Amino acid sequence: MTTFVSELTGTGLLIILGDGVVANVILNKTKGNNGGWIVITFGWAIGVFVGVYATASSGGGHLNPAVTIALATLGRVSWASVPIYIAGQMAGAMIGSALVWLMYRRHFEETIDTGTKLAVFCTGPAIRNNADNLISEIIGTFVLILGALFIVAPNNTLGALDALPVALLVLGIGLSLGGTTGYAINPARDLGPRIMHAILPIKGKGSSDWKYSWVPVVGPVIGCLLAALCFSLTQ
Repeated sequence: MTTFVSELTGTGLLIILGDGVVANVILNKTKGNNGGWIVITFGWAIGVFVGVYATASSGGGHLNPAVTIALATLGRVSWASVPIYIAGQMAGAMIGSALVWLMYRRHFEETIDTGTKLAVFCTGPAIRNNADNLISEIIGTFVLILGALFIVAPNNTLGALDALPVALLVLGIGLSLGGTTGYAINPARDLGPRIMHAILPIKGKGSSDWKYSWVPVVGPVIGCLLAALCFSLTQ
């Protein structure tokens, strides 16, 4: 399995389960409507577990440009391969979110609020302040990347056996740090579905909130670089 296909597959599985649980909880007339934050965080954690477990053995399992950039910074993947990883991640995120829309299409139609529809695809701040929101994404991604680096440190590569502890790490971040911005902590997870929100023929969808879209991209990149720096100081 090539790097591109591996990252597309893993990220697609992540987004189908992650955006899917959000849709199930917040869209009208679903079986899981009003399931709450705990359900959402567990759904995303399971998405991480499945995506990483399915693709780690093929040399992928990053599912996140922040992971790829951190590993490249530490010399564990070549910078030349970074665009291939990220392209696969973006493609997987876009396809996964399109499938979620297709599955929940009737429930999107039953949901009036445009912000609720957008929230299925991408994150948004609880209190809008770009500086504070950026800090939240930096800290959340810093914890994700530093924790993941220590999890895989003995082998220096991400393996299928690391899928569960990484998923639990994401669960912890969602429960503890996700309340401010919805913990994007992954540029592809946010930007790919946001693009699909803009493209798909979603009835009454409203704005894709492009004014905020840079925060869940820039924040994770800064966070992953800081995490890579801190990790390198421990080695």
